[in-house]
Amino acid sequence: MSIKDITVVITSFRSKTKINKCLNSIDKACQVINVENSDDNKFKNDIEKEFPNVNCILTGKNLGYGKANNIGLRAAKTKYALIINPDTELYSETLEAFLLSAQQHPDFAIIGPNIIYAETKTKINYSKKPQIHKAENVKGFAMFLNLSEFKDIGFFDENFFIYLEEIDLCRRLIEKKKKIYWDSNIPIYHQGGQSHDNSVNYQMELSRNWHWMWSTFYYNKKHKGFLVSFLMILPKILSSMLKTLLYFLTLNKKKKEIYYQRLSGLFNAIIGKNSWYRPKV
Repeated sequence: MSIKDITVVITSFRSKTKINKCLNSIDKACQVINVENSDDNKFKNDIEKEFPNVNCILTGKNLGYGKANNIGLRAAKTKYALIINPDTELYSETLEAFLLSAQQHPDFAIIGPNIIYAETKTKINYSKKPQIHKAENVKGFAMFLNLSEFKDIGFFDENFFIYLEEIDLCRRLIEKKKKIYWDSNIPIYHQGGQSHDNSVNYQMELSRNWHWMWSTFYYNKKHKGFLVSFLMILPKILSSMLKTLLYFLTLNKKKKEIYYQRLSGLFNAIIGKNSWYRPKV
């Protein structure tokens, strides 16, 4: 096995100032598919000119994290795919460490890496012996996929726009008796919450709140049924209603809008509407 057996898939949305560090950290011998959730031809041209190993696919509009990743995964022709966020950086040994884990556990479906956070960006001690543990799920910022294991279940549920799509995918894998691992010996640096440009922070915050609530209800309804899901999120409904009213009365416009979006996300999920909200950028 070699790194040519890996396709790196990166879903981005107005991440021009973030993604370059990520791409620079990837070995140029590795094929990269960047799925950009917009129609920004300049972004595509600039990325492909600077990074010859990158194929940038424009979706034309914001399809969300799961659906865009599915486009990249279906386009991958290699044995393995590594999904990463634009605000991650690989270390020089990261790809080889994934391959070592894959060699030791060839029946894996997903391997998750060790997160090196922004606050502690230090090199971990690297050993040739994998430190692998079985897991129920892994974090969505970085997921190493054995593509042959997904033929019978597909990839992400495209009803999710963002949030919990990786938890749902891992749950479906476990239900099919497939294997998920977390390898503490594989380092990936992750900033966290920095995949988009700072200029759109507030609109993205509104979107995050709407979609977190929508996805929370949808996920639980999918796996536990409507009634259980409704009872689980009832406290969140009451809290969002009270805080929307409170911040309206105290003239705190930004806080009012945030809690209104939380309430709206829950309401739309409860009545069975699709995950339609998009950030206004």
